[in-house]
Amino acid sequence: MTRYLISFDDGAMDIPAEDLPEVAEAATEVVRQARDTGAWVFGGGLESQRASLVSVDGAVTDGPYPETKAVLGGFAVLELPSREEALVWAARLAAACRCTQEVREFMPEPGA
Repeated sequence: MTRYLISFDDGAMDIPAEDLPEVAEAATEVVRQARDTGAWVFGGGLESQRASLVSVDGAVTDGPYPETKAVLGGFAVLELPSREEALVWAARLAAACRCTQEVREFMPEPGA
């Protein structure tokens, strides 16, 4: 089986504050379904903060890079038999979170 990253940009969930409990409940239900089917690997929302960048020499700077406008807001990693099934899960998450989801396939693990 292949692992897929399903993610959305920070700020993509432009939702009125009064709708957040409903969105959280819908997203939690999709996660529960993914767990129940055994597809769920890991995921979660990310705090809205700047990342720290650590270079090859160990130097730490604030990030993301200045030219980057999109910052990851949340993600799910699912293990699924096909890209088509990943797209189905992404559609469920998009409906629950009320924002577009990006789907990317992980490369096979080295030596696997």
